[in-house]
Amino acid sequence: MSHTRTGHVVIAPDKFRGSLTSPRVAAHVAAGLRVAGLGGVPVVELPVADGGDGTVDAVVASGFTRVETEVTGPVGNPVTASYAVRDEPGARVAVIELAEASGLRRLPEGAAPAPLTATSRGTGELIAHAVRHGATRIVLGLGGSACTDGGAGMAQALGVRLLDAAGDELPPGGAALRDLHTIDASGLLRGFEVIVASDVDNPLLGPYGAAAVYGPQKGASPQDVAVLEAGLARLAAVAAHTHGLVGAAEHDGVVRAMGVAGRPGAGAAGGVGFGALTFLDAEIRPGIGYLLDLVDFDRHAAGARLVITGEGSIDEQTLRGKAPVGVAAAAAKHGVPVVAVCGVRGVGDDELRAAGIEAAYALTDIEPDVGRCLAEAGPLLERLAARVAAAHLVNE
Repeated sequence: MSHTRTGHVVIAPDKFRGSLTSPRVAAHVAAGLRVAGLGGVPVVELPVADGGDGTVDAVVASGFTRVETEVTGPVGNPVTASYAVRDEPGARVAVIELAEASGLRRLPEGAAPAPLTATSRGTGELIAHAVRHGATRIVLGLGGSACTDGGAGMAQALGVRLLDAAGDELPPGGAALRDLHTIDASGLLRGFEVIVASDVDNPLLGPYGAAAVYGPQKGASPQDVAVLEAGLARLAAVAAHTHGLVGAAEHDGVVRAMGVAGRPGAGAAGGVGFGALTFLDAEIRPGIGYLLDLVDFDRHAAGARLVITGEGSIDEQTLRGKAPVGVAAAAAKHGVPVVAVCGVRGVGDDELRAAGIEAAYALTDIEPDVGRCLAEAGPLLERLAARVAAAHLVNE
């Protein structure tokens, strides 16, 4: 189907995991449109993210400033991590991506995952660094974590003391939480608000919780999952009976903390969602929707003739609210048609149309070898963009 509408094209893809960041995807699609003879069509490159890996890259491409600092990696190794800042009316906003500090990709090269001892401390250190440099609103993207510690390490980095029965500070990791006796939040860094950008709706505990669902992805055996579940349950129980948590003046500590453990999103990133809700009084918002607001998608989409979105794999997970579907929903408010590019595609045309995506084009349509698609994603994406141009941008 071709369109005769005038106007610009918005290129708003997520990353192609393992091959291209979202800014690089957008750049290659734009290059492909130019090669197709559409150099005169105005193009807006607007990389997007849903709060997971690549969120910082996406907002930096939209005008945020990147800040780098050294923090504690998931197994205690020092890592150089980045976050993004921008001054907005009434707030200095810092976008922090948990995966930058505490993600599986931050494990030392060749190191095995450490499901029982991996920590979210580095994420807390990024928050502290941003706040000490003037941030008043933290947007925390959750995804790709290496840890299942309920946000304990993050909280410790921000001044919370997690103590055993002898009054000693707990060591890193979810397993150690089984020995938690007391939480002292009197030293907690304050003076900022936290918005968690996440589309994960798992609770902290139980068969759909952080340990059971995501622990195995981080190297946890069935025995490890049981240990982590016990640690997270202990954290929730002690938090429920500890006075002095953030918001205790307005909420009964017991009701609030126990309610948090069962809230959708508390299980995100190995329970870091729970830690953010409990200790930082965070608000959870749908990841892609909030990030689209941050990059001002509505303003760019107004008057567009086409939006091109995408991600590495368009599959059933995509349809459950990941970035391309979020982009399609936002574009629909402006009556702008949406097509998608991807590496591989695992859903049919009818499912895509039901999600607001008119068509999807995969690299495997022009190169069946997935290995070559990963290695040569950029040039292949430019060829794919030419197909998109021919089908959707050439006037009748």
